Amino acid sequence: MENYTLENKNQFTVVGVGIELKSPYTDFAGIAKEKQTFDEESQANGLIDKLRKIANNDFFFTVNEAYDNKMMYYLGVESDESIPEVTRVIQFPEGMYVIVSGEATSPEELRQTLTGMAFGQVLGQMNDYHYVGGPNAVVEMGQKNGKFTGEMWIPVIKKEKSE
Repeated sequence: MENYTLENKNQFTVVGVGIELKSPYTDFAGIAKEKQTFDEESQANGLIDKLRKIANNDFFFTVNEAYDNKMMYYLGVESDESIPEVTRVIQFPEGMYVIVSGEATSPEELRQTLTGMAFGQVLGQMNDYHYVGGPNAVVEMGQKNGKFTGEMWIPVIKKEKSE
C-alpha cells in the first residue's frame, strides 16, 4: 500500500480542547458529524486561532483517544504553554508509528481521507505491527499547491511471532 511508512517517534505532548463523542463507535456518519460540528464551532469562536498562537510549530492536531471509558476528540497543538480552554494534555508514547500521508482540498477532507486510509486499508494490511489503542492523530502540516497536506500518526507495536 502506498502512502504509509513506519517511523520511530520520541514521546510528545499535545495540549487539546475536546469533546466526548456520543455516537456509537460503529456509527461513522454520526461521529463525523459530531467532529465537524465541533470543528466549525471552534473555528467560529476563535478557539483554533488561540491554539495556533501557543503552538511550538505549524502542526495542528485532531486527536482521537479512548479516555476514562469515553470516546474523546480533541483539537490541539504541541506546546509548552496552555490556555484556559485546554481540557487535556495528551501524552503520545515513544515508539513505532504508522504514518499515513495525504493531501486534500480542506482540513475536514484531509482528516476523513487519512482516517479512512489508515483504518480502512493500511492497518488491515500490516503483517508485522498492530494498533492496540492509545491516542492517534491527524496532523495538518500546511498547504502546498492549494491543497492541505498532512499525516495520520498511529502508535503500533510489533506482533509477536506465533510458534
